[in-house]
Amino acid sequence: MKEVKQVIIDQILDQINASPFLLVADYGGMTVPQFEALRKELKANGAKFQVAKNSFVKRAANSAEYPEGLGEFLSGQTAVVTGESDVCAAAKVLKTFNKENGVPATRGGVLDGELLDEGKIKALADLPAKEVLYAQLLGVLSQPATQLATVLDQPGASLARVLQAKADKEE
Repeated sequence: MKEVKQVIIDQILDQINASPFLLVADYGGMTVPQFEALRKELKANGAKFQVAKNSFVKRAANSAEYPEGLGEFLSGQTAVVTGESDVCAAAKVLKTFNKENGVPATRGGVLDGELLDEGKIKALADLPAKEVLYAQLLGVLSQPATQLATVLDQPGASLARVLQAKADKEE
């Protein structure tokens, strides 16, 4: 029996190590169709929703050297969300699903070794999508170059307008 438990803990540890984040949710009160719908939605966003025993998650988290405070989120009916990259998308799915169905309740989590409380997870869920953030960053980075091109273009444009006005006046 110990070997089976260790295999499960190792699987959880592999998921934790492969993911830059771990979100803990209380799935109590969820129906099977709700559970499947949430799993499908999270999978579409590159995340995985898995029910696990609290003691197994604690042991795996300790092996992964996660912060000690994670244990306070591990009580009751616990499901963990791990993913490949975008924690904001997973948090947004959880928040939206909770708003529509009342379950699951997010408790906390870990992002890049830092403990997250429920408020921080909601803040992550409110961030725009990764593509929108990239577009905003690109706009910020390209703005100085655009302004420089405009400033450098102004003297030539002014001279052209003066010459055009002189030519129009002579006609």
